[in-house]
Amino acid sequence: MPIDNCPHSFSEMAGQVLPDLMKQMRQSIDKPVPIAEFMKPGNGIKKLLANAGLSGDFPGSYVLIENGKPIYVGISRQVFRRIWLHCRGETHYNANLVYRIASKKKPSDVKTSRDKRMQDEEFLAVFNEVRSHIQQCSFAYVPIDNDLTLYLFEAYCAMELDTYEWNTFRTH
Repeated sequence: MPIDNCPHSFSEMAGQVLPDLMKQMRQSIDKPVPIAEFMKPGNGIKKLLANAGLSGDFPGSYVLIENGKPIYVGISRQVFRRIWLHCRGETHYNANLVYRIASKKKPSDVKTSRDKRMQDEEFLAVFNEVRSHIQQCSFAYVPIDNDLTLYLFEAYCAMELDTYEWNTFRTH
């Protein structure tokens, strides 16, 4: 019985499906979308989707790109909403990549909760600086409907694009 209704065998996934999606992602990377578009007044998610010729948000994989270099691969059931949160999120919950980068830039020498760190003015200044930096990046994306394909592609794409600094697949 297929996992998550995936119509492909593992051999098909490894040999054709994932490489085909990677080819699509590389084509998308060649024409990235500036995240600055998400910051313009009046550009809500619906308008951004319409500007991209899309009728609605979608599940898929995305790549954050800094100066032409992929830095992070993510997946989401709503890709444009997720990008919106990366560049506009204000908490460690909805802007967790920003939080992770800020934590590396300003490590804590004591074990402090995420909520408490977000109340620290110095840390919050670094968090806001990182978020502003993300706003200057661009992104590429590939729609992927099947959950299993989506999860496998995230790891495959992160390995192919060598986004080791910010991608991790450790579990709790």
